[in-house]
Amino acid sequence: MAKPDDRSDNVEKLQQMIQSTEANIRESRDYLKAHAEETSPKDCANIEAKNQRREESIDGFRSEITDEASRME
Repeated sequence: MAKPDDRSDNVEKLQQMIQSTEANIRESRDYLKAHAEETSPKDCANIEAKNQRREESIDGFRSEITDEASRME
């Protein structure tokens, strides 16, 4: 039997995901600042590209929060 669709905590989970992703972005930027001279240009570019994807994910999470909020009305 399928579980009922409980979305009551989705907004909270999405907010936690945003916070975690923002923390990952900060940590990787801090790493690059501290170790830029030791990091290859390719690795730096990979980290920056990953941060760009993280920013895009955050935008998606925010859209989902808006969707969830409208469903709760």
